[in-house]
Amino acid sequence: MENNMKQKASTCNDSWVSAGCAQWLKIFAHLHRPSFDPLASFAVMGLNAEFAGYQPFAEKNMFGGEYRNYESSTRQSVVEKTYGEMHQKQTVEFVKSMQEKWMKFNHGEFTIMEAIEMLDELVDDSDPDVDIPNSIHDFQTAERIREQWPGEEYDWFHLVGLLHDMGKVMALKKIAGEDLLEQWAVVGDTFPVGCAPAEDAVVFPESFKGNPDYDHPVYGTKYGMYKPNCGIGNLMISWGHDEYMYQMLKFNGCTIPEAGLNMIRLHSFYPWHDKRAYTHFESPEDAETLKWVKEFNKFDLYSKGDALPDVESLKPYYAKLLKKYNLDGKLKW
Repeated sequence: MENNMKQKASTCNDSWVSAGCAQWLKIFAHLHRPSFDPLASFAVMGLNAEFAGYQPFAEKNMFGGEYRNYESSTRQSVVEKTYGEMHQKQTVEFVKSMQEKWMKFNHGEFTIMEAIEMLDELVDDSDPDVDIPNSIHDFQTAERIREQWPGEEYDWFHLVGLLHDMGKVMALKKIAGEDLLEQWAVVGDTFPVGCAPAEDAVVFPESFKGNPDYDHPVYGTKYGMYKPNCGIGNLMISWGHDEYMYQMLKFNGCTIPEAGLNMIRLHSFYPWHDKRAYTHFESPEDAETLKWVKEFNKFDLYSKGDALPDVESLKPYYAKLLKKYNLDGKLKW
């Protein structure tokens, strides 16, 4: 392989090498190495995004600010209020009550596209980066994934982008009815309940001191009600759209691979996948889950600076994927 690469290099003039040949040789070496990992995408290889055939992510959010600024964002007041309530009210008892209420999936039957249209009414109060309806962000994320992971082999990944935030319908009257939840119980970064919060890895950590479980003799300790290396999937995570949508898809017979479903389940668990807190609960299989969640995360976060997509023109493509992965027709919510 090395000799072939040298021969390719010798055919390139100096200007082409500097502009592009070196990039393609880098791709060639990457794709033909013995331990090829599909998660090592163009971005991971350090290649120029425009050369690789897609637009680079916007460097700023839609307000022209830094991403995930929780200190002085344009939406600081509403974001801080949402997290303050979340951190004080998300307890073991509360999460159990939400599981009991929402995991019966008896809140009506709607298609995915009907639910997406409902999300036109929701702007996420925990998000410092956007103030557009959540339905738009779902398509932004899906299209970014589709651009960088093209083809049928990973079309389930495209669909994950569309579905990942749809659990936020719990904050909409049309589906939730009398069980309507305030946004602090639906949106935002998640964390395990039943153990001490990782205060160096969460946003607005001071607000946890108002949580009844904070000084609990068990729930207030490092391991809390869990055992070391129990597995991230065995933690009771604060209630929100991630866990609800993961469970709802499983209940309705979705055939998206488990790697994709775990992206939905854990994408808001920033203290773990971004700050690397709670690693004392990891089991060996969590390493692979972490790779996929982190790969998804860059599309979820950095697509928020993208132009608004033409949603109507995209619906036929995603309708085909919904049918392929057993999510067409009415689903139980």
